[in-house]
Amino acid sequence: MKDMETLAATMDGIGRAARAAAAELAFAAPERKHDALTAAADEVWSRRQAILEANARDMAHGREKRLSPAMLDRLELTEARIEAIARGLRAVAEQRDPVGEVIADWDMPTGLNIRRVRTPIGVIGVIYESRPNVTADAGALCLKSGNAVILRGGSESFQSSTAIHACLLEGLRRAGLPQAAIQLVPTRDRAAVSEMLRMVRHIDVIVPRGGKGLVGLVQAEARVPVFAHLEGICHVYADGEADPEKARRVVLNAKTRRTGICGAAECLLIDRRFHARHGAVLIKDLLAAGVEVRAEGELATIPGTVPARPDDFGREFLDSIIAVKLVDGVDGAIAHIRHYGSQHTEAILTENDATADRFFQRLDSAILMRNASTQFADGGEFGMGAELGIATGKLHARGPVGAEQLTSFKYLVVGDGTIRS
Repeated sequence: MKDMETLAATMDGIGRAARAAAAELAFAAPERKHDALTAAADEVWSRRQAILEANARDMAHGREKRLSPAMLDRLELTEARIEAIARGLRAVAEQRDPVGEVIADWDMPTGLNIRRVRTPIGVIGVIYESRPNVTADAGALCLKSGNAVILRGGSESFQSSTAIHACLLEGLRRAGLPQAAIQLVPTRDRAAVSEMLRMVRHIDVIVPRGGKGLVGLVQAEARVPVFAHLEGICHVYADGEADPEKARRVVLNAKTRRTGICGAAECLLIDRRFHARHGAVLIKDLLAAGVEVRAEGELATIPGTVPARPDDFGREFLDSIIAVKLVDGVDGAIAHIRHYGSQHTEAILTENDATADRFFQRLDSAILMRNASTQFADGGEFGMGAELGIATGKLHARGPVGAEQLTSFKYLVVGDGTIRS
């Protein structure tokens, strides 16, 4: 009981400090936020050896816990990945500052001028698993959008996240911004997550970034509003009029570039006409790349495949595994995706404009692509510098959550002694 009281007091203190910092950030000059982020990027690169050493401790801890290869891949930092973190911080720094942007401006017959302008949400709580780069991404995006952020990283990435967080703090210090603007929960205790989900006085929105278990817990227990990021059950549909060489490149990249990210393809749908014309070329490519292909129906007779179970469809493998099925045209693909998808990202491979339009119009996933790999489902690849995740809900933020999506708005109304009759 004493420990719980101590944790609650710690979290309350973090919340109060974040709220005070948010009040100052709401009117901080764009130049100061820019300077904080560029300074943080410099620190990340100059401290890369210390970050790598911290990550090595996390990796050793992860192996002791027998994390899956996909989870270890998410956790691991290399010099190239640290360089990407620094590059992401600089990219966010160089973006247009969204705070104060006029979204709409109009005059009323009464003489009032009304403007709708972007304003920070306030305090963002980010709960994430494994990936230490989220520490930098979340800190940068929240700062850019004028929000304070409370970060609760996974226990697996605690050392790495702490090392990266120290760089963000140094950036804030150099720019003269409150260090409470970016806080990292200083404990691995899972009870801290439950505390955050109840902090309605201090946190305006929670962003969970992780697996189905984490997101389900947050949605079930949160009293604070949530930007949902559900499973990435991403589909690729090879239409009868797909270019076979384009299809081969895209399918292989969508599955194998990085299997443990939410934009990895988990299901390949093949039009019967494509299969009749080009055979099992897509499946053979996947098998040659070492992917376990779980095939349904006649596709299961292809050497090297294994028969798919019913629960292999609508499943996020996050591994070198893919479910494959034949469908009858684009409508068959649409029906399958509607039933099994998570409204994350779907891709169609076709040279037929009308077919692509039908796919785009009749599916309601957050991201729909044509002749492009689902691995592009990423805020950085959308020009946002970084992202807090791919929101699959339909309210407020949807798709990649960047700085602009972390703002709300307010109305500024100006009159001249104007009264209402």
